[in-house]
Amino acid sequence: MKQFVLFLFSILVLSCSIDDEDKSQIPNGDYKQLMRDFVIGISKYTKAQNPSFIIVPQNGIELVSKNGEDITAPHTEYLNAVDANGQEDLLYGYDSDNQPTPDETITYLKGFLNLSKSSGKMILVTDYCTGNVNMDDAYSKNKISGFVSFAADHRELNNIPSYPTPIYAENNSMITSITQVNNFLYLINPESYATRAAFIAAVTSTNYDLLIMDLYFNDGSSFTSPEIEKLKSKANGGKRLVISYMSIGEAENYRYYWQSSWNSSKPVWMEAENPDWPGNFKVKYWQTEWQNIIYGNDNCYAKKIINAGFDGVYLDIIDAFEYFE
Repeated sequence: MKQFVLFLFSILVLSCSIDDEDKSQIPNGDYKQLMRDFVIGISKYTKAQNPSFIIVPQNGIELVSKNGEDITAPHTEYLNAVDANGQEDLLYGYDSDNQPTPDETITYLKGFLNLSKSSGKMILVTDYCTGNVNMDDAYSKNKISGFVSFAADHRELNNIPSYPTPIYAENNSMITSITQVNNFLYLINPESYATRAAFIAAVTSTNYDLLIMDLYFNDGSSFTSPEIEKLKSKANGGKRLVISYMSIGEAENYRYYWQSSWNSSKPVWMEAENPDWPGNFKVKYWQTEWQNIIYGNDNCYAKKIINAGFDGVYLDIIDAFEYFE
C-alpha cells in the first residue's frame, strides 16, 4: 500500500511539473489531422490575398482520405484547400533511383492518388530515373493513369533533363490554371547556374507548362517579381505557371529564418536532423512558433513567395506525420 501511495504521489508531482508551455506541445495524437490543419491554414492565408494562388502538397497522399486509410472516403475540407497533389517515386525511385517502385507500393499510392484525382485535383508525379527506356516508361504509364509526369534524372533536381527532346507533351498554350498543365519542370536547386541570369535564360529556353523552383538563389538572395515574370514565358511564345518550393515539415539551416543560436540550442519545436539531408531538421509542425515562420504575417515565408509574384506554392515534407507516428 505504501508503494502504491508513493507511485500516485510521483505521478501527481510529474503532472504538476508540466507547465502550460509544455502542455501546448502535446498534440491530440492525430498527426495526420495536425498536418491537414497546417496545410488548410496556409491555403486560407494565401488564397485570402490571391484567390487563384495554387496549393500543391507533395507526398503524404494519405491525407486526402478521411481517416488516412479508406480510399473511398475523401477528406473534403483538405481536398478543398489544395489544387493538386505531388507524388515522388510513384514508378521509379522509391527504394533506389532508377529502380522500379515495387508493385504493391504503386498500388497503395495510386489508391489515394486516384481518390484525389476523382475529386478534381491534378496529380503531379516525379519519378527518379535515367535512360530513354525508363524515362519513356514513366511518362507513358503516368499518362495512362491521367497523371502529369516529370522524369528527373538527378535526385538533386539541379538540372534540366536533355531527354526527351522535344519535351513530353510540348505545347505553346497560355497556361493560366493548374488544370491546363501537360508537363512540368522540377528545378529547385540552381547550383548548376553561376548567376540568376543564367538560370533564367536556361528556363526561358524551354517550353514546360509549369516550373517548380525555389524562391532563393545559391547566394541566399530571393528572385524578384520582374525575374519571376520573365520565367513565366515559354520559348515558343506560350506562358507557364511558376510555383515556389517550401518545406513545411522540416526547418532548413540555410534559410533566412534560421537563427545562429539554434546551432547550439534548438528551439522546443525542433526535432532531430534528417540523416539523409544534412541541415534539415524535423519540426513539431503543429507548434505556433513554427507555423508563424511559414504563414500568417508579413515576414512569413508564404508572404515572401506571394510578394515575389509566384503563382503558387509546392509544399514539401507533408509526410512528416510519419516521423511522429
